[in-house]
Amino acid sequence: MTDTEGQILHTVLDRWKAAVDAHDPKRVASYFTDDAIFQGLRPYSVGPGGVAEYYDAQPIGMTAAYTILETRRPADDLVLGYMSVDFSFTSRPTLTVYLCVMARQVGDDWLISHYQVSRLP
Repeated sequence: MTDTEGQILHTVLDRWKAAVDAHDPKRVASYFTDDAIFQGLRPYSVGPGGVAEYYDAQPIGMTAAYTILETRRPADDLVLGYMSVDFSFTSRPTLTVYLCVMARQVGDDWLISHYQVSRLP
């Protein structure tokens, strides 16, 4: 992981995490591109509306903690990240998932254009 790739992903994911932790689904969705493919743990959606709906359905008090495992830079305006994420809850055990995101540069900002979660045994 180069510093630039790691810095980009930390910037993108720190904003995402802060909004998830605050249970602010509209703010979470604002960090996604208009055509973002979003795959949580239920059927996929496209665009920020589906992202906001997904996170609005998450329980109050859920928080996220991520660790970047791998990065790639397929193009100057794209950064791919593969992470382990622990979603913690107030009333049930922590759920560990693996998350793959593609961050895309849009103007001077970086937004998530692809988000896919998987649960591995």
